[in-house]
Amino acid sequence: MPEPVVTFRGAVSCRRAPGPLGLTLTGGTPERPGEATALAFSAAAPAGFPDALDNAVVERLGADRYRIASPPREWVIAATAVHLHREIAAQFCRAIPPRPVPRLKRWFWRVVLALAASRAGLAALRALRR
Repeated sequence: MPEPVVTFRGAVSCRRAPGPLGLTLTGGTPERPGEATALAFSAAAPAGFPDALDNAVVERLGADRYRIASPPREWVIAATAVHLHREIAAQFCRAIPPRPVPRLKRWFWRVVLALAASRAGLAALRALRR
């Protein structure tokens, strides 16, 4: 019985690379719209594999066998492992707000930028650098 790994919605880019992760599929999923999802296979891409797919579905067929289906074609890959990556940077930044800038540092940069706004201030900053 095939076990679904990931279902892509829309265009899916396919990247082949030498090395342990020979094939990477990147695209959007219906579960997390607006977030990039990448699925990397620990195997080489099959011969004749295209550079892009539409609405691809990846299923695990058994031990080390995966099917990539994108109508009207499908490919079976023998991969020792697959790695699923989701882009969560936006969610992470919303969950953990940035720390406030210390007052002394804020005051320092306010003074430096105000000095840099005039010729006399630039001359004073140059003199302080020497």
